Amino acid sequence: MSDDLEQQRDYIRIGKALAHIADTWGQHRPSLSELAQECEMSEFHFQRVFQRWVGLSPKKFLSVVSLEQAKQALDGQADLLNASFDAGLSGPGRLHDLFVAFEAMTPGEYKRAADGLTIRWAWHDGIFGPTLVLATERGLCGLAFLDARGHQGCFDDMASRWPQARLVEDPVFTKTYMDRIFAEPGQRPNDEGIRLLLKGTEFQVKVWEALMRIQPGDYTTYGSLAEYIGLPKGASRAIGTAVGANPISWLIPCHRVVRSSGMLGGYRWGLPRKVAMMGFERSGQGLRLDLAG
Repeated sequence: MSDDLEQQRDYIRIGKALAHIADTWGQHRPSLSELAQECEMSEFHFQRVFQRWVGLSPKKFLSVVSLEQAKQALDGQADLLNASFDAGLSGPGRLHDLFVAFEAMTPGEYKRAADGLTIRWAWHDGIFGPTLVLATERGLCGLAFLDARGHQGCFDDMASRWPQARLVEDPVFTKTYMDRIFAEPGQRPNDEGIRLLLKGTEFQVKVWEALMRIQPGDYTTYGSLAEYIGLPKGASRAIGTAVGANPISWLIPCHRVVRSSGMLGGYRWGLPRKVAMMGFERSGQGLRLDLAG
């Protein structure tokens, strides 16, 4: 078997393992034997492949990504958002030390549906699988991952947010964003950071801004987000809808929101990918996974 085919097979296997972890979240912690059986591998081989691709042993990964860890992270988290707010968007540890600033479209621009705006886009390979990048001269306006809808379905979904914009495929332009977002520590370009261009209602932008206050490796709940922006905890459903409409994954970290019980809740690009992101941040280790649905 060629190296490329073997790597692709390993991608699929580790994706299945993460999907199984997500499926059993809150029920029980899968054993090494259970995960190996799910992937149709021997325990020895599975552990070697998992370690190679995820950067952690299965046991270590499960120790940092579990319902118990989520609950522990939520303990005392009432002060979490306020502490993050005090630290500011460029606070210690904020998204791998990247400074992320954002600009919301004006009401007039929003009403015109970005008429006259040129958006450059392309697909790129990323640490969480195929990644769709959309950007303008004013900043990054879309970051999505391949899922069960396929390349065209994902693209159509993101493009529908900008019905009057001119979309131009430009992998050279968008690669500059990929290099800054997902570069390895110590290899990031020394620049002013990443600027986001957000198109959403005033309420949505407010929720997305609150999400950017959550530090890597920390979690919060929909109710706490509601309380933070001045809404009753009963507004969790409205918060969840705004979180789900997030157009810029990873940088606007909706993967850091869980249910008050510590259960995963939903994730637009799939729970296996959410688990991978949580493990990435809580372990400080790198992983490269193709988790397309």
